Amino acid sequence: MSTVAGFAVYEHGIRATDVTLEQVTQLKWGKERFVWIGLHEPDAELLSKVQRLFGLHELAIEDARVAHQRPKIELYGNSLFVVLHTAQKTGDNPIEFGETHVFMGNGYLVTIRHGPSSAYSEVRQRCENQPHMLRKGPDFVLYSLMDFIVDNYMPIVASIKDRVEELEDDVFKKPFDSATLENIYSLKRDLMSLKRIISPLTEMINRLMRFDITLIDRDTHAYYRDVQDHVIRLLESIDSMRELLTSALEAHLLLANVQQNEVTKKLAGWAAILAVPTAICGIYGMNFRFMPEIEWEYGYFVVMTGIISICSYMFYRFRKAGWL
Repeated sequence: MSTVAGFAVYEHGIRATDVTLEQVTQLKWGKERFVWIGLHEPDAELLSKVQRLFGLHELAIEDARVAHQRPKIELYGNSLFVVLHTAQKTGDNPIEFGETHVFMGNGYLVTIRHGPSSAYSEVRQRCENQPHMLRKGPDFVLYSLMDFIVDNYMPIVASIKDRVEELEDDVFKKPFDSATLENIYSLKRDLMSLKRIISPLTEMINRLMRFDITLIDRDTHAYYRDVQDHVIRLLESIDSMRELLTSALEAHLLLANVQQNEVTKKLAGWAAILAVPTAICGIYGMNFRFMPEIEWEYGYFVVMTGIISICSYMFYRFRKAGWL
């Protein structure tokens, strides 16, 4: 269901009287006065109204309507189209991914949320509490949105890091377990999904700070660089955890092979020991008529003593070799 999550006009960094979408057409906007509209999964009719109001490119509107876009930044004339991916995780539930599409131009900013994502009322409140920064215009709002989205990645990456450390302990302190393998693959999949949505941000921010995009004031470049620094640290953390998980997986499989070899050696050792009485008793079970020990009073005792002695000696040798 499409909803208008937020709608306000800001003048000199101060929120003016709220207006409706139809009333915006009667206003003049620019850097000193801009409109910030927040939409949640809008339908085609609402998107068409926004398109006509701000003269947005039809290709960008089509992307915003369909969603399922990769993170990117596109420049259409005097309008900027940015696609960001959001991520959120609650308890032991899987990571949920959503999309945020941003249209920014001279005097307006439109955010469109698709799928699971946190509402941007917190971002709006934070910006309104800094009127001296909000008066910079929509480019500061875009920075605030990107900073908020990147900050929401951090607790997810931190929780994965805790799970990776727990898995490292499980690999070396617990016997081979298929559940450990499943957890390793699950974490690697989560890290891969996060990297896929985070890694494009570095190049996107670089482009935002280029001189060909005049919509971004040079005064805000330092803020975008701060977001870029957070992104780089997240990517470094993700890469290091992926390497740790790969090493843990290799170690886990290696330890499983070692355990299997130990079992094989023990089975082979016991099989060799049991082969001695099996062979001797098998000979006596063949019912020969003439056997030296049959007519001898101590024959049975000597045979049993020989079996026990040989088996004991073999057990000693296998134990010394570490097979038993």
